[in-house]
Amino acid sequence: MTGTVTTTTLWRPTGPEELALVEASGWCAWPPRLPEQPIFYPVMNEDYAIRIARDWNVPASGVGYVTRFEVDSGFLERYPVQQAGGQTITELWIPAEELDQFNRHIVGLIEVVHEFRPQL
Repeated sequence: MTGTVTTTTLWRPTGPEELALVEASGWCAWPPRLPEQPIFYPVMNEDYAIRIARDWNVPASGVGYVTRFEVDSGFLERYPVQQAGGQTITELWIPAEELDQFNRHIVGLIEVVHEFRPQL
């Protein structure tokens, strides 16, 4: 009999280029970071992800997406929750060199849960 893995839900606001790479992975992995991106920042709540996708990704890329995915909670214990602003503005800081290992602990698929475009 196998044990059940406890997971933590994370969100990631993203633009179209990164989302295309996630889709190319079969919706199961985040792409490697670019040299100027030493840290991967998944966020801890949907509202914060929505604000970033709507307020940052849309102006920068013309569209912003919010993705949701599950990660093995035991694995995540090595990354302290970082408060990046107010009480609900929390995220994890995953060093770029650990992203492959992080991806191996994603449970299920990465899914798009919101899409934002410029208001007409």
